[in-house]
Amino acid sequence: MVHIIFYEKPGCRNNARQKDLLRAAGHTLEVRDLLSEAWSAETLRPFFGNRAVVEWFNRAAPRVKSGEVIPEALDAGQAVALMIADPLLIRRPLMESGGRRMAGFEPERVEIWIPLSVAGYAGGGMTPPESCLRSSPCPLPDQPTAADDDQAPVPAPW
Repeated sequence: MVHIIFYEKPGCRNNARQKDLLRAAGHTLEVRDLLSEAWSAETLRPFFGNRAVVEWFNRAAPRVKSGEVIPEALDAGQAVALMIADPLLIRRPLMESGGRRMAGFEPERVEIWIPLSVAGYAGGGMTPPESCLRSSPCPLPDQPTAADDDQAPVPAPW
C-alpha cells in the first residue's frame, strides 16, 4: 500500500483513530510530533494546497475558540506565521506521501488520494474520523492527559 508521514498531536484520540483506520487499510505510517516539528512557511504551507485559509485551522484550538485568533480575518501569510508560532492552531493531522500533502482527515478526500475503507463511517452511527468525542475542552499542551483530543469537526468542502 502507501507509506504516509503522519504529523499528529501526541495523545490525541482522534489522531489515534485516524492512524488505526489508515493501518487497517494496509498503509504504513511514520508518525511525527506536529507540535515539536521545526515548521517554516516553506514546509507548512504546501499541506493546505488551494483550500481556503479558514480550512487550515484547528477550530478547537484554545486561541480560536476564545476568539483571540479569527481565521476568517487572516490572509495566508498571517495564518502560516501564527501556526508556526503556535502549532496547536494547525488542523490535524498533516499527512504526506508520494510528494502530496494534506491537512485534516476527511475520509472522502483521503480516499481520492490513497485507498481507504470508509464504509464504517457512512451512516453506521460511528463518529467521523475528524469529529471530536470530548465533551470538555482539551488541556493545553503543558497539561497532557491520556484522553487528549482537540480536533473539532470541520465541514468538508466537497
